[in-house]
Parts: sequence; C-alpha cells; structure tokens
Amino acid sequence: MTMTPGELRDQEATLDVLNNELAARLARQSDSLGKIDTKAVFLLGFAATAAQFLATHKHHAVLAYLAFAAYALALLAGVQTFRVADHKDLEPRQLLVAHVRSPKSQVLIELAATRASIFEENQRRHQQKARYWSASLWLLVGGLALSTAALLLHT
Repeated sequence: MTMTPGELRDQEATLDVLNNELAARLARQSDSLGKIDTKAVFLLGFAATAAQFLATHKHHAVLAYLAFAAYALALLAGVQTFRVADHKDLEPRQLLVAHVRSPKSQVLIELAATRASIFEENQRRHQQKARYWSASLWLLVGGLALSTAALLLHT
C-alpha cells in the first residue's frame, strides 16, 4: 500500500496510535518471555533438588532410574528454554540513521512495520520457549510421580 505524502500526513494521528499500541504489545511480549525464563529457572532447581533427594534415599531401583531419566529430560528441556534465541528489538542506531531526515508520518509507518515484524519473530520464539517449558514441567511431574513410587516401593 503506497500513500502520497499528503495521505501520510493525514494519517499521523492514526499512525501514532498504532505505534503506541505496537510498542506496548512488544513490552508485554518481552515481559512474558522473561516470566517463562523465571519459571524455567524455578523448575530446573526443583528437578535438580528432587533428583538429589531421591539419590540419597533408599528406593526401588527400576522406578528410581526412570525418575532420574525423567528429571534429566526435564533439565534438558528447561535448558532449551534458555537456549532459544534472544528477544529481538529495534536497532536504535539503524533507525536513527535511516530516518533522521524523514517526515514524521514516514517514520511512523516504517516504525509500525518494523515493530510488527519484530513482534512476529518474537512470537515464534515465545511459542518455542513455552513448548520447552511445558515439556520440562510434565517431565518433572512424571519424575516426581516415579520418585514417589520408588520411595514407597523400596525393598
């Protein structure tokens, strides 16, 4: 969609609203990514502690080995949560160099398009982090169930 300079000027208020909303949405997305990382750290610590607890108590061997395997996989999935690429954001210097002499309406439309692209790229990372975290959580739950059974059934 191409607009004439006059049409762009007429749309400045709308472009301001859109840019403000996109900026707020990127901030919420970044916050959400940080929360997944925090939850993953907690989950990793819990899995490591649970594995150490099981290792120091008498247990049913087969169930304990299965629990250790579940904990190991939970730890690996949790680490994958962190391994996913960094959150993308605007590159300030590039933005400044590219638009320092551009009219406000042109800057706003370029900024909105860039923010939309960044949001979409971050959304894929967000979904991948959430999948790894979810897998780690379910493996931890499985490990805890197996640990409980191993401790209760020890001979």
